[in-house]
Amino acid sequence: MALHLPLGKGGHVLASLGELAVFIAVAEQGSFVGAGRLLGVSASAVGKRISRLEAELGVRLLQRSTRALALTAEGETVLSRGRRMLEEAAAMRAELEQSSSRPSGVLRLSLPPIGGVMMAELAAFRRRYPEVSLELDYSERNVDIIEEGFDAAIRVGEGGIGKLRSLALPGFRRLIVAAPDYLARHGMPTSAAQLADHQLIHYRSPNSGKLEAWPLVDAEWPRALVCNSVHARLDFALRGQGIACLPDISILRELEDGSLRPLLNSERGEVMSLQLLWPASRGLSARLEALLGFMRQQQNCKARV
Repeated sequence: MALHLPLGKGGHVLASLGELAVFIAVAEQGSFVGAGRLLGVSASAVGKRISRLEAELGVRLLQRSTRALALTAEGETVLSRGRRMLEEAAAMRAELEQSSSRPSGVLRLSLPPIGGVMMAELAAFRRRYPEVSLELDYSERNVDIIEEGFDAAIRVGEGGIGKLRSLALPGFRRLIVAAPDYLARHGMPTSAAQLADHQLIHYRSPNSGKLEAWPLVDAEWPRALVCNSVHARLDFALRGQGIACLPDISILRELEDGSLRPLLNSERGEVMSLQLLWPASRGLSARLEALLGFMRQQQNCKARV
């Protein structure tokens, strides 16, 4: 979209709307003295600003006489359009003040491809701030928040890095699970070593190309399926195709209804940390500040620099 600026003589951009406001005051008051009284400045100061505006526009706006001031044809045009410009400027200021006090606009977040991460919290945030639109980008890739134009990112791991600040979020556990149908056909493993005799559904990181290690398991066991999608692993596990290692926040419903069963006490395993990260050098927008405040309130999180 082209940007059209008000140009003065020689193509120079008008210095400010101040001269226009002074000119409009003169036109409405009918004299430099009246305009000066209204604006709280001297008549000579008013005259200088009118002369500056005329020089900048390259036209005469007022016919001056000892008795009165009269607008030229060009002055009538500037008066009409100048009023609209000042009204538009006032409306813009009011809109900006309103947007700064009430969060609005698009909030871009990068999230790990783990189903369930912050879904309940983000839905509750949208209910409180309906003027904020969420743009969620799910990717295993560690995005460059600043260069790629994200407001913030959620990542698995500890603390802020480099130029980022962080807010600790509630973590999750990775559970070793299987469907009752699979366990009925292949038996229930009672030790990590017995996993070597089972069909395992693995996850390969697109970043490192390595298979994700399982909790309680040191060796690389047989591969019935390898993929880089939580949803695909969940679907295959539900269909009885093998044993999978999945984030507990992604399978809450399946654990509750019994369609997946946790194995080997993996629900007691290590808690994986989650962090909400944002640029330390960038001033907080009202929408990001609202999200951070909301998350601290909802999750009782602690900000760390």
